[in-house]
Amino acid sequence: MNAITRDRPSGGKVSAHVSDAKDDAFEPLPYRPVSADSHITEPPNCYIDYIDPKYREIAPHVIKGPAGGDVFVVDGMEMQIPMGGMAAAGRDPREMKMDTATFEELHRGGYDGAARVADQDTDGVAGEIIYPTVGMLLCNHPDPAYKRACFQAYNRWLQEFQGAAPDRIFGMGQTAVRSVEEAIADFREIHEMGFRGVMMPCDPATEFDYDDPRFDALWEVAVDLKMPLSFHILTSKKDSGAGIGHVQTQRGQSKANMFQGLIRANQDVISLFIWERIFERFPDLKLVCVEADAGWAPHFMYRMDHFYNRHRFWSKIGEMPKMPSDYFRDNVYLTFQDDYIAFDMVDFMNPRQLMWASDFPHLDSTWPWSQQMLARQTGKLDEQTKRLVLRDNVIDLYDLPIAN
Repeated sequence: MNAITRDRPSGGKVSAHVSDAKDDAFEPLPYRPVSADSHITEPPNCYIDYIDPKYREIAPHVIKGPAGGDVFVVDGMEMQIPMGGMAAAGRDPREMKMDTATFEELHRGGYDGAARVADQDTDGVAGEIIYPTVGMLLCNHPDPAYKRACFQAYNRWLQEFQGAAPDRIFGMGQTAVRSVEEAIADFREIHEMGFRGVMMPCDPATEFDYDDPRFDALWEVAVDLKMPLSFHILTSKKDSGAGIGHVQTQRGQSKANMFQGLIRANQDVISLFIWERIFERFPDLKLVCVEADAGWAPHFMYRMDHFYNRHRFWSKIGEMPKMPSDYFRDNVYLTFQDDYIAFDMVDFMNPRQLMWASDFPHLDSTWPWSQQMLARQTGKLDEQTKRLVLRDNVIDLYDLPIAN
């Protein structure tokens, strides 16, 4: 099948297949980009060795799957998570081994900090913001106590992983949000552990949602600690199981149909923080929408403003000091990897809110052709904007100690 293409202003074509970029001739950037969203591959001992001993016998662990590959199994969840899909960066799409890959076949940089730096150098990347893999799906575990134990284990492991290269590897700690008070304690602990932000499930484990005023104390702590809130795809109950191809809540049975819907939960969270006045009460609070692309954002903002202008009276939402789109531009950051539309529509967004990512080592990653792909997709951007999106925005948001 031929790659989908679109004309660029220069008359060239832009391919939708990242791997097509590997054969492109390109001029290297005068600086190294920084990935705002990359991942680890949890090793088999990640949870077993670092979890509260109370949960050790039922900690997430690796077994041989029915197809012969290694899979993670999680107590209390029916899904099995094939490790092949966790680290398929750079693989030919026709040869991805989702169910048959063993742990030994995966990118070592997914769990070894020293090897990770070498992988960054291969891709010409100066550093990465790190998110989990199994930990994403654990956000939807039905037992909040088990979930918190897993997250604490992961944070302990991640602290050691980033310690291998603290000037190149920057972790996001996880919290289960079982209560506001506990989440505040988690935020403080995550900050003390040296992490740059907090990865939160799209759905808290409390009986009330994030718009409840009881959460205001948590947002105040996030602002005081300068800890951005990260909401990653696949961390909402509506996406439960989607990351490994189990279509549960989307219409139809196609995995492609599931893929199209992965950004919706993140959009719902953004709407909640804007319409329920959280950003209005906490103007310095920063929310990062992770791996949900960005090309949709201009229309999303336009639609919010349309509702405000046309429907705020009958809907009784009240007057807002700023337009909804202004809260989006000022408080919401978006990470994306292969999204030509985002680069093409940058003038309709705040260039300061966009942060490129490689998604290494996941199967959707642009590694090891990130530089080629970026040369292809950023051709219309001026150099200042390009540097903001590829490097400076993420450094400024997280105050990263990265030299040129």
